[in-house]
Amino acid sequence: MLDRRSLFAATAAVGSFVSAAFGGRKAQAATSYTSRNLSPPGDVNKRGTKGRFERVPELDLESKWDFVTGFRQFQQRFGPVTRKRIAKIMEDKGLDPKARVSFDEALKLVEDDLLVQTSGRTWISNQQVTWKIFHDYYHEHAEEYLAEMETADTAGPGTLELNPNLDIPDYIRHEIHIQPGGYVGDEFAGHIYHHGTNSFSAGIPFLGDNEQDQIPIRTVERLPLPADGKVKRILDMGCGIGRMPVALKERFPEAEVWGIDAGGPMVRYAHMRANDLGVDVNFAQRLAEDTKFEDGYFDIVVSSIINHEIPSEDNKKVIAEAYRVTRKGGYYYPIDFRTTGGTGTVYSQYRRWWDHRWNCEPWSPEFVAFDFEDEIEKAGFVINKETKPAQPGFGARHAEKLA
Repeated sequence: MLDRRSLFAATAAVGSFVSAAFGGRKAQAATSYTSRNLSPPGDVNKRGTKGRFERVPELDLESKWDFVTGFRQFQQRFGPVTRKRIAKIMEDKGLDPKARVSFDEALKLVEDDLLVQTSGRTWISNQQVTWKIFHDYYHEHAEEYLAEMETADTAGPGTLELNPNLDIPDYIRHEIHIQPGGYVGDEFAGHIYHHGTNSFSAGIPFLGDNEQDQIPIRTVERLPLPADGKVKRILDMGCGIGRMPVALKERFPEAEVWGIDAGGPMVRYAHMRANDLGVDVNFAQRLAEDTKFEDGYFDIVVSSIINHEIPSEDNKKVIAEAYRVTRKGGYYYPIDFRTTGGTGTVYSQYRRWWDHRWNCEPWSPEFVAFDFEDEIEKAGFVINKETKPAQPGFGARHAEKLA
């Protein structure tokens, strides 16, 4: 695995420095801007909006984004071809194509195959280019976008809490998904992540276009109600740029909704965007394993695709914290990849390996071997196995707190 963690001796300080000017306080809104046609003061919106999506600032940048997104969609065609190629490799070696193997065994079988390696290389190269075009743009226009965020910090309707002195765990101090600076080391992490993940989801057939937040909206619509139907408070652990909390508030407008994330730049962008949409959500820079909320405070606790980014021992702490802050009769619903006990088909294991090795997913192998459902039940939850997946492709983990 590429060792980029040393980068954060310097870059994590950048995020802390930016947060320091506004840190340790809650910004309560004085004014709410509920129409996308009425921009809040200081808003940098160069090309208008397309529904709820603020358009890419420059036509040249949009053209580049369109290219990398189109290439990502093209690259997905490698999937079925690569799967067939691996099946042929297994057949030629007299092996069962459906056999379950470890990461090491999968790699040995395919590491010298040109087609298989081309599939991985093109995906990663496209990822690198995607991040670069947005990283370069926002840093070239840093002054105006930093000013926009500074103005938004104290705007509303939602609140923002930044904690520049937060002891950020080592597991977050790396360039996750090879995003430059990661989530804590670049003041524009939220801006860059937003556009990059729009490109990513557009290239995944079962996810699809997310320009209008379709994925979190659909996911939230599928979430069950607690058995008693009461939803007064909701928490999203590891909320990133806040798309899930915004969707939660839109489904449950009377509820108090919180989104927390260790990345100050991420929640800062989330707060700015939620307020730009006129949605009253509270964002805070806090850890999923130490949320600072009272026992039993929330009716619903959710997370989306964060657990595979966390070492197993810290995952156990996150699950325990979710149990602590969920009320009796409420539930915890973490969305993430299925765990397989550390083995899988050669194709799935190879895909997971190169994601781990080249896309900076340090704890992916740990998560594959992690018995997620068992740990959730050890914490005290009871998994409702009748619930359908809120996000297809990721399974259902509807964990109820019955006692």
